[in-house]
Amino acid sequence: MNLTAELIALVERTEPDPGPAPGTSEHTDAELAEMASALLTEHAPEHLWVFAYGSLIWNPEFDVVEQRRAVASGWHRSFCLELTRWRGTRDLPALMLALDRGVTCIGIAYRLPQGDKHGQIVRLLDREVDANPPTNVPRWIQVSTTEGRLTALAFVALRSGSAYAGKRPLPEVASVLCRAAGHWGSAAQYAFNTITKLEEYGIRDRNLWEIQKLMASEIQSAHPK
Repeated sequence: MNLTAELIALVERTEPDPGPAPGTSEHTDAELAEMASALLTEHAPEHLWVFAYGSLIWNPEFDVVEQRRAVASGWHRSFCLELTRWRGTRDLPALMLALDRGVTCIGIAYRLPQGDKHGQIVRLLDREVDANPPTNVPRWIQVSTTEGRLTALAFVALRSGSAYAGKRPLPEVASVLCRAAGHWGSAAQYAFNTITKLEEYGIRDRNLWEIQKLMASEIQSAHPK
C-alpha cells in the first residue's frame, strides 16, 4: 500500500464546525425515531444486520455478535457524497463514501445484539444520515454471504439529494481527499482508515486502491523531503 500513516499525518488537521448548510438542518430526536419506526414497519427482522462498506467497518460504534463477509449486488462503493462539515467545509467540501447504484460491493455484514432494534437503528441513523433533507439514506438491501442471503440495513446515495456528487474522475477524488478536512479531522484519514481496514479483511476495491496510490503521490509531491 502506497498511502501510509506518516503521509496522512502531513495533511491531518481539523477545522471549525460551520454547522448545517443553508437550507438544511440537523435531524431532531423525533425525526430519527420516526425514520426508525418506518424502517421497522417496512421490514421487521428477526436479527438486525447492518451492511458496512466504509467507516462502519473500522469504527462501528455498536456491539457486534457476528460478522460475515458479504456482497451487495447492484450497488458499489463510491466517493459520491459531498460534505460541507464533519470532514469538509463549505470552502473545501469533502467527498465521502456511500453506496451508489450499479456493479457490486464487497463489505462486512454485522449482526447486532437482540434487544432494542428501534434504539439501535436510531443510533445508526444519527451517525450515518447526513443533513436534513438527507442524501445518505437508510435502506434494506439483500446481501450474499457464504452462509446464505441476508436482509441488511445499509446507507445508500439518494441521487436526487443536494449532496450527491456523482461519479468523479479518480484523480479529482484523490485530490479532494488530500486537501479537505473538518471538525472530525481530514478526509484523508477517513480514506486511509477505510482502505487499510478493507485490506485487512482481504477486500481490495479497485477504485479505492487506485485512489490511495494517487493520494500518496500528491502528498509526497506537496511535502518533499
